[in-house]
Amino acid sequence: MIKVICVGRIKEKYLNDAIEEYKKRLSKYTKIDIIEVSDIDNPNIDIILYKEKELIEKYISDKDYVITLEIEGNMLTSEEFAYKLDNIFNKSSNITFIIGGSYGLHNSIKERSNYKLSFSKMTFPHQLFRVNLLEQIYRAYKINNHETYHK
Repeated sequence: MIKVICVGRIKEKYLNDAIEEYKKRLSKYTKIDIIEVSDIDNPNIDIILYKEKELIEKYISDKDYVITLEIEGNMLTSEEFAYKLDNIFNKSSNITFIIGGSYGLHNSIKERSNYKLSFSKMTFPHQLFRVNLLEQIYRAYKINNHETYHK
């Protein structure tokens, strides 16, 4: 099973449509659960990160293999990402991806992470990034199953 915990809600219909399309495609391979937690409105960044951390932690199990999406994380090719997911599933039945909000993730969430992943040194809107992540997970399943899609 794959869980994707995201800070913030998707408001744009075109992004929701893309997310639903990849969830449908992924349903052939795995159960996927997308959990949205509220983004916090506060002038103090430390308070925002702490309150978002509390919301995120409610959905993390001790048995989850946690992958945090961080600019400082490791960058992988699509093939390396596919191989990484395959290896994780050989050891754990649950992978939880965590996408932070505008200010990233609280340090305790980063410390809980089993693997820190970066798609780029660039900053992406977290709503759009959710689509990117789902597409790469789908691509990984296609690669690992030797199916055409990845070029």
